[in-house]
Order: sequence, then C-alpha cells, then structure tokens
Amino acid sequence: MKWDTVEIETPSGVINAVAPIIISASRATDIPAFYSQWFMKRLNDGYVRWINPFNQKSQYISFNKTKVVVFWSKNPAPLISYLDQLDDMGISYYFQFTINNYDEDNLEPNVPPLGIRLNTFKMLSTKLGRERIIWRYDPLILTPELTVKQLLHKIKRVGEALHPYTEKLVFSFADISAYKKVLRKLKSAGIDFLDFSNQTMCEIAEGISQLNRNWNLKIATCAERINLHEFGIEHNKCIDDELIIKITKQDKQLLRFLGRDASEQMSIFDNSIAPIPNIKDRGQRLECGCIISKDIGHYNTCPHLCRYCYANISEKVVMRNYNSFDMSNDAIVS
Repeated sequence: MKWDTVEIETPSGVINAVAPIIISASRATDIPAFYSQWFMKRLNDGYVRWINPFNQKSQYISFNKTKVVVFWSKNPAPLISYLDQLDDMGISYYFQFTINNYDEDNLEPNVPPLGIRLNTFKMLSTKLGRERIIWRYDPLILTPELTVKQLLHKIKRVGEALHPYTEKLVFSFADISAYKKVLRKLKSAGIDFLDFSNQTMCEIAEGISQLNRNWNLKIATCAERINLHEFGIEHNKCIDDELIIKITKQDKQLLRFLGRDASEQMSIFDNSIAPIPNIKDRGQRLECGCIISKDIGHYNTCPHLCRYCYANISEKVVMRNYNSFDMSNDAIVS
C-alpha cells in the first residue's frame, strides 16, 4: 500500500511528499524523551524529512493528512506539556510506554529511575485514560543473574504499581543472537546473556498469566513466533486499528482508510471485525501484527543507550549525533 502524495513548501522550494494517515514516533529512537520540542515544531511546519538508513536518501513526509500518532517511549514526560496542542490540532494519539525494571542490571544506563517512570505513567493515564497508555516490558532478557524467577519478580513489582492505570501489557523476548553489534555492546558492558528456549518462554508466560489473575490486563507478545494462547496471551498489533477506531470515534476518513464502513455505527465499537489484509505493515517482521504507519525516527540518535538496543551502533556515534542536533533541522539527523 502506498500513501497519497502532496506538494509541500520548503526553504528549498516545492517538493513532493508522502502524506501518511498514521505516524509512528518512533521505533528507531525515543522522540518523546529527547525530541519533543523538535517534533512539535515539525508538526507546526507541516512536514518532516526522513533519511533512509540503508541508502541515505531523504524522503519528505507531510502531516497534511495525519490523523493518528503512535508514540514509543521510555520517558514521555517531556512531551506531556505539548499534548493539549496535539488535541487542538485534532490529532489522536496513544503511547507504547516501555517500563522495564532493570535499574540494578546495567541494561538501561540513561533511563530515569523506576519510581519516576511509574509516576509519569500514572500521570499520563490519569490525563488520557487507561486504554491510551500501553505498558510494555520489552525486551525480557535472561542472564546468569536475571533468571526466570528474577524476571517475574521484577515484572510483578511494576505490574502491581501500574495495573490500575492501563488495560494491556505487551512483552517480547530478547533475540540477541540475531544482532552482532548488540552482542558486542553487551560483551563490552560485561553482560552475559542467555538465549530463551521454548521452555523458559513458557515459564515466563505461565508466571505472567498467574500474576494477571490479580491484574486483569490484556496480555500480548510483540512480534513473537511462539504461540502462548494456552496462557491467555495473544499476538499483538502495536499499531492497532481496533484501538485507533476506539480513540478516534467518528472520523469517517480514518474509518475508510481502515476499511470500515463509516456509515455503520457498529463498526466503531465491534472488536470482532477482522482486520483488512492490505493495511498490514509489510515492512515489519513476519510475526509483527501492526497495520501500516510511517515511522519518522532515525537510528543512532537515542541517548538512553540501552545495552540491548539494535538501533544504535555505538555510544560514540549516538552522542555525536545528539550533541550536533539542530532544533531548526527538518530531520533528526543531517
């Protein structure tokens, strides 16, 4: 599926741009934590420039038709002061908010302390509603110290604090062996990881299922092949058409894009309607259930510097890009 194209005015002249309806901000970097002001400036200017990480070609993205933004973050606090502006623009949004409990494990050196992140989550939930703040424990990592028992203990601590403030928990299992640069980063940090087996994945799933008896959350995995339905755990759609329909209600243009009949009121509320095949995001992993969106983030720009992150080559490259970041630039990186 291709997005519509429009002409936009830039300092370089009139340029063709894609005009996506759904923006992802972002799988590649933490825009709410580090680039909130820049993001709002780009929204107000009406477009952003994205640089393809594989061929370094620029693509211009217009916000002219944008209806929804999905935010991914480990610290969305800097964006909170701008949310009323988003509301005034008529843009709907929800958060994929990752709160792991790795403060003592040298895995996420630059995220705020757990207590601060929990308070931010609660604040957002109170402001926006439980369904618009999704708790991610992502990824789960095994080490000689971080056993299945320890992971479940950590998840329990976070879940006991957050379950009244969300409707869903999404988790994934770290696939470290697939990324050589991640292997190098973990090794240099003195972290020995262990691969998940089917047995340890099922042990985690069973433990989370037992914890959820008190939480009553929807539980889902992100882009995982393993079937955990016996534990009440589904496969997730992080860019989720059903949630988008709930939070946008009567937007007929959006309903048409999602393949729903805007004239039928039941389509707004009926969660049993099957997703439309042609809006699945073909650019993601095979196991990913997301519908199509346009991501505007860039690799090597997230100063959280999580040891397991596949989106950063090295701390040196990330900090060079971050320290040279120019708020007036139309892209996060030059």
